[in-house]
Amino acid sequence: MGGKGSGKSWGKATGSGKGPAGGWGGKGVLVPTKGSWGKAPKGSSSKGSAKGSFSKGKKGKGAGPHWVPKVEADEAAGTPGKPREKIAEMSMEVRDDNPYSRLMALKRMGVVEEYQKIRDYSVLIVGIGGVGSVVAEMLTRCGIGKLLLFDYDKVELANMNRLFFRPEQSGLSKVDAALQTLQAINPDVEFEAYNKNITTNENYDHLIERIKTGGLTGQRVNLVLSCVDNYAARMTINSVCNEIGQIWLESGVSENAVSAHIQTMIPGRYACFECAPPIVVASGGDEGAIKREGVCAASLPTTMGITAGLLAQAALKHMLNFGTVSNFLGYDALGDFFPTYAMVPNLECGSVQCRRQQEEWKAKPKEMMEYYGLKEDAPKKEEDTTIELHPDNEWGIEVGDSCDSSVPEPPLDETVDTKGASLGDLMASLKKMSIG
Repeated sequence: MGGKGSGKSWGKATGSGKGPAGGWGGKGVLVPTKGSWGKAPKGSSSKGSAKGSFSKGKKGKGAGPHWVPKVEADEAAGTPGKPREKIAEMSMEVRDDNPYSRLMALKRMGVVEEYQKIRDYSVLIVGIGGVGSVVAEMLTRCGIGKLLLFDYDKVELANMNRLFFRPEQSGLSKVDAALQTLQAINPDVEFEAYNKNITTNENYDHLIERIKTGGLTGQRVNLVLSCVDNYAARMTINSVCNEIGQIWLESGVSENAVSAHIQTMIPGRYACFECAPPIVVASGGDEGAIKREGVCAASLPTTMGITAGLLAQAALKHMLNFGTVSNFLGYDALGDFFPTYAMVPNLECGSVQCRRQQEEWKAKPKEMMEYYGLKEDAPKKEEDTTIELHPDNEWGIEVGDSCDSSVPEPPLDETVDTKGASLGDLMASLKKMSIG
C-alpha cells in the first residue's frame, strides 16, 4: 500500500526482504511503535524497489517510523558497511574508533616497550586449519605487518566444529577462505596466500624462497609457524628451516583432542623435529601410521583455540621481546596441566643440517645469537638473606621455602649415581634397589 498504514501491518515485517501482503517491499527493519504510523516514502509500496530502513520517530500523531537511507541506517545501527580505511600509524589515543588503543596499552602498562614494531614483522604460517586459521586471525587482529599463508586443503562442512571458517565457505581453498575473512578484519595487514603442497620438490623450493624474501621489504620473514597435521609436512618444514637457519614454532594436537603442545625450534640450539621424532618413527615404525587411514581424529574447538592462543602468544613474545618463550610447552586438558621442558639437540641427529648448526653454535655462540636476533638471558638476582622478613611478627610464624622437601633423604647406598651412565646401566642399578 502507498501512503498511511496501520501499526499491525507494519509490525509483521522483520528483517530485510518482502513484507506482508500489502506491506512494504523495500529492504529494511520495521520496528512497531505505539500510535499512528507516519507516511511511507514515495515509491516504497510493495511494488516499489526503494531500499532503506525505518527508525522510531517522536511519539505523537503521525510520528511513527520514518524513512532513513540504508547507508545512514547501517551506520547508526553499527552494522557492517564498507571496510575501514587503512591506518597509517598505530596510536595510543583511547578512542572507540581506534582498533589499536587496547594493544598499545601494553606499552603504557610496561609489558611491551614498542608494540608498534609489530607492523615491521612478517610471519609465514603453514597449515590453515583448526589451529593455523585461528593463529592467523589473532595475529591479524594484533596488527602484524604481513602474513604468508600456505595450505592445499579445502574447507569442508566437517571443519565447522572448529573456529574461524563459515559454512558458506565450504568448497573454497582454505587460504582463499582465510583471505576473505582476514582482509575484512584488518586492511592494514599485507597477505600472501599459496594453495600448495609443500612436500613436493617444486613447492619445497618455493617455500624456501618465500621464507628468504617474503618480508615486507623483500627480506627474510621473522618467524615460521607450523600448524600442520602430518609427519611429512613437519619434516619438510624442519628440513627447510635447518637448511637456511630459520627459527620456527611447531604445534600439534593429539588424536583424542585433549592434549597439545608447542615447541620452539632454533636450529642447532634446541632439538629439531628430527632430533626427537615421534615414538613410532624412533622405534623404526612406519611414519604413515601416525595419521591412520580411515580413522577420524577427534577435534575440540576448545583445545584448538587454546593451542592457537599459546602459539600466537609465543610468536608475539618472541618478536616483541617480552616474557619467556618456552622451549617446549605441553597442554593436558584432562588434568589442566601445562608442563614445560628444555630439549637439547641430539648430537646424533639424522639431519645433517641440524648437526652442522650445532657445530656452529659451539664454535661461535655470540655470532649465532646475533644472527638469530637473540639476547642473553638476564642474570638472576640473588636474594639478600640478611634482610629480616616481617620483623614485627608477634605470632612467631616462620616463613619457609615451598620447594623444601619434607621427605627424608635415602641412605647413600640406596642412591644411584646417574652421571655418565647409560640407559642400560641405570635400569640395572634400579633393579638392584629395594623399593618399599
